[in-house]
Amino acid sequence: MTEEKGLFHDLLVIELASVLAGPSVGQFFAEMGARVLKIENLKTAGDVTRRWKLASEESTQTVSAYFASANWGKQSVCVDLSSEEVQQLVYRMVKKADVVLASFKPGDAEKLKMDYAALSSVNPRLLYGQITGYGSDVPRAGYDAVLQAEAGFMYLNGEKGGPPVKMPVALIDLMAAHQLKEGLLAALYAREKYGKGQYVEVSLLQAAISSLANQATNYLVAGVAPQRIGSEHPNIVPYGTVFKTADQKEIVLAIGDDRQFRSLCSILGHPELAHQPQYVTNAQRVQHRESLNKKLADLIRNHPRADLLHALIEQHVPAGAVNDIPEALSQPLVQPRLLPDETGEPRGVRQVAFTGNGFPALSLTTPPALGVHTWQVLQEWADASAEELEKMASYGVVFKPNF
Repeated sequence: MTEEKGLFHDLLVIELASVLAGPSVGQFFAEMGARVLKIENLKTAGDVTRRWKLASEESTQTVSAYFASANWGKQSVCVDLSSEEVQQLVYRMVKKADVVLASFKPGDAEKLKMDYAALSSVNPRLLYGQITGYGSDVPRAGYDAVLQAEAGFMYLNGEKGGPPVKMPVALIDLMAAHQLKEGLLAALYAREKYGKGQYVEVSLLQAAISSLANQATNYLVAGVAPQRIGSEHPNIVPYGTVFKTADQKEIVLAIGDDRQFRSLCSILGHPELAHQPQYVTNAQRVQHRESLNKKLADLIRNHPRADLLHALIEQHVPAGAVNDIPEALSQPLVQPRLLPDETGEPRGVRQVAFTGNGFPALSLTTPPALGVHTWQVLQEWADASAEELEKMASYGVVFKPNF
């Protein structure tokens, strides 16, 4: 039986990125079958997320839970990129590569001679994907929490009358990663047509602003500056609203049209509510949001959650349980998205969430320990000899794994 290969099995990706956005793109390519070489900085003990640990994690582990969120299927190469000899080794690998992923602060890539101009001169067909905070011309590093604040997300997130709240995941990083994937896929298509590589850049700020969606157009088109309203929706009611059931559990409703609202009222045993003048249409429900939510809360608290959700889903009324993370990950439909370690236990989440013919869900190696593949990769892809690597390791520019 032949081993199944991914669509990108013949692509070589060199990851010069760290933290979450760039590495998420690297894992995407790994899941699609590409060979992904993660180049980590020897001077700083590798990707900083290796040290972003929960209080319950062992301090000696080189693979943290955070690092495991975006580094499956890769090989770790730990070197000092400021060394001219190391740079030459990387150039040899770049000559064979298809994609380079970078997230250097503006100016750092040029200092290390790892910028697009330097690498494309070695390989004109190279696709260079760069993530910045604010663009390559702005000498300011980008951090997800700061961008959530500056792009308006924190201002909008939180309860009415309460303080602004950061999203519980690095949402801007993840949106920038998706933008870079799209840009690189477009660049791969362009390279097939025209035979040329190119530079693709995504800034966290631009990715964030492009994701404001209807909240941006509520202001640009309607002249209304969006405000914090908790989990409520400014344009639809009841949508995103959380209610408690008889057993003190929580559900969320996402009623998108008037038919669904009528079905909801019937299931709650009060079909007449849907015909009251102030609630007949969505526009009227938006105007009378508070009174409607109070009435719905009184009705919903009479029903156990499991029974109510069963009835709502059966009648195609959008609703769901408010799950904690263990509950969310235990859902049967979620299991194909989880990545198992050597013991078979789920230890990661796939970046690829789409399915289709020719897109097999490949098995992936677990996130690598720091530098564990350094010599293997440099011998295979940079044609370095053991003697050459031994010499560079002796003066501290190449990591030497414990074989």
